Amino acid sequence: MFDRKFVASAIANSAENTVDRRRFMRAAGLTGLGATAAMVAGTGIAQAGGPPIPPQVGAFVPPPVGPITDGAILNFALNLEYLEAEFYHRAVFGTGLPPNLLPGKGRFGQVTGGRKVSFTTPAVAAYAKEIAQDELAHVAFLRKALGGAAVARPAIDLDASFTAAAKAAGLVSGNQKFDAFANEENFLLASFVFEDVGVTAYKGAAPLVQNKTYLDAAAGILAVEAYHAGIIRTSLYNKGLIEEANAISDARDSLDGPQDDDQGITRNGVANLVPTDANAIAFGRTPFQVLNVVYLNPKPANRGGFFPAGVNGELNFSL
Repeated sequence: MFDRKFVASAIANSAENTVDRRRFMRAAGLTGLGATAAMVAGTGIAQAGGPPIPPQVGAFVPPPVGPITDGAILNFALNLEYLEAEFYHRAVFGTGLPPNLLPGKGRFGQVTGGRKVSFTTPAVAAYAKEIAQDELAHVAFLRKALGGAAVARPAIDLDASFTAAAKAAGLVSGNQKFDAFANEENFLLASFVFEDVGVTAYKGAAPLVQNKTYLDAAAGILAVEAYHAGIIRTSLYNKGLIEEANAISDARDSLDGPQDDDQGITRNGVANLVPTDANAIAFGRTPFQVLNVVYLNPKPANRGGFFPAGVNGELNFSL
């Protein structure tokens, strides 16, 4: 991982103007750092009961951070909404997003994996349907807000990526496969991979949004994503999938930097359905940290995991 001084230097040297630079550095928690660049060794994803997965060997070097505009933030969010919407829509309805919600700027990609889940619990089926409809509406809303600047749906992997994430969490091993659509228990665990990340993504990006109308909309989407995350966390707790969910939380934490912010659905043996700090405030992730998670790579990358060809738009690499 690049340390905070390197990130501060990159932003300071590449931001469009001092306002953009201050906004991003403040949101990323980098205010007041010097401009000396340094790089420290990255660590692999920790597997429960086993050694870390070795860091990916590669020569990807993150480009300078460009202007942090509202459009860049909204398109970053749109990529994440494509991922969530495709996952839920396929799980609930057995089909992908409608064709009119797919084209745009950047590289258009196909979706690998995904099929209708045979839900056995009426409540979980109802939750899944409502979330699927919400995520579809988020895609449509962001595309409308962006107009001709909206990015296309990138390539999305809903198959091998879940197995990789499950291996990182120690849920499967060897040649075992984790099928997110095999049953409602797997569906809930797969949902947990996304939902908490979505909440922290909007929380982390909110300070970057300058237009008050967009900020109001982003706050509204954040609230909906938080409702979704609460539903998924509660459902997992009620089903007794505590150890599995907590292992996923630990895997996410190993991807987004040295901070121990991510929280499972129990802490110290008691329920922890609302993850917060000591002030009951949810934490946020920078766009770069979010991409570390969805790319399933703790080191700088511009593709991988759930986005095998990367996301579209200016904010497309992790640090």
